[in-house]
Amino acid sequence: EWQKVNRDYLKRIIQEFRYEKLIDWQEKSDGAIRLTLTKLGKQYALEYKIDEMEIKNPTVWDGKWRMVIFDIPERKRKARNALRNKLKELGFRELQKSVFVHPYPCQNEIEFIVEFFNIRPYVRYGEIMNLTNEEDLKLHFNLT
Repeated sequence: EWQKVNRDYLKRIIQEFRYEKLIDWQEKSDGAIRLTLTKLGKQYALEYKIDEMEIKNPTVWDGKWRMVIFDIPERKRKARNALRNKLKELGFRELQKSVFVHPYPCQNEIEFIVEFFNIRPYVRYGEIMNLTNEEDLKLHFNLT
């Protein structure tokens, strides 16, 4: 596979990423080169990934509700609003300003979002078997 890679193009991209401080370059004693993402590079990678995120809908609902609850301080208002918008974009239903619910597995997605917005201490995720007054939610998500 590597023989098909355009080496000049690859070198140019690596140089560009190094210049923009997206990757670190380390040459090992055996001559091998190790490339690693910097903190900025990881942030760029996360940003690209978050825009493509979606929650898969299984054919059969397992009967559990996934709930995201948060209490994000005012000084992190932009992150709080971004989280709200992302949850809505992913199909979550807002029960209150800081409580959202979804019927399908999404813990990995929530973990990713929380890391991306750097709000881990302020966000809780849970799976609930019984939720009172859930009929409107079942209708909303076409689960009836």
